Amino acid sequence: MSKFKIGDKVEVLDEAAKGMVIAIQTDIITIEDEDGFKLDFTPNQLLLLEGAFEVSNFEVAEIKTQKEEKARKNFTVVKPKERSAPRMEVDLHIHQLTASTRGMTNFEMLNLQLDTAKRQLEFAMKKRIQKVVFIHGVGEGVLKEELKYLFNRYENIKHYDAEYQKYGLGATEVYIFQNS
Repeated sequence: MSKFKIGDKVEVLDEAAKGMVIAIQTDIITIEDEDGFKLDFTPNQLLLLEGAFEVSNFEVAEIKTQKEEKARKNFTVVKPKERSAPRMEVDLHIHQLTASTRGMTNFEMLNLQLDTAKRQLEFAMKKRIQKVVFIHGVGEGVLKEELKYLFNRYENIKHYDAEYQKYGLGATEVYIFQNS
């Protein structure tokens, strides 16, 4: 006994075809596909679309707009404090730049810190990052003075002490004016 009966909606398993059963013989089921063609298949080639439902384009569009509305509601608002926060921080503490300072003179360590600062500054300019904080620490102020000298060589830069609450006296913030 065949599980199919005339009028059933079916789908062909190995092909992209759907249709309705119009005739049943012993081992052959004839369907009329969506284009009106009559095709013969064995029962094991067909899948009965029981309880299947069709969705209109209007219903699909409604569901999409509902999902988009939910997605729009979840956007984050940038708070004024976060907006003015620096986008890039460069820690110039020597232990952040090299695994060991053994055998390095103070002059070599200072040059490594300044080279890193210059390289990161050039990177920020190239990537159009407007604010960079260089964390140099307090110490004796030698690195801070050398950084000021470095920053003064650039015309499109303004530098000042970074936010005291976050960095104390050990950081300098650089604002890079962007040429459009």
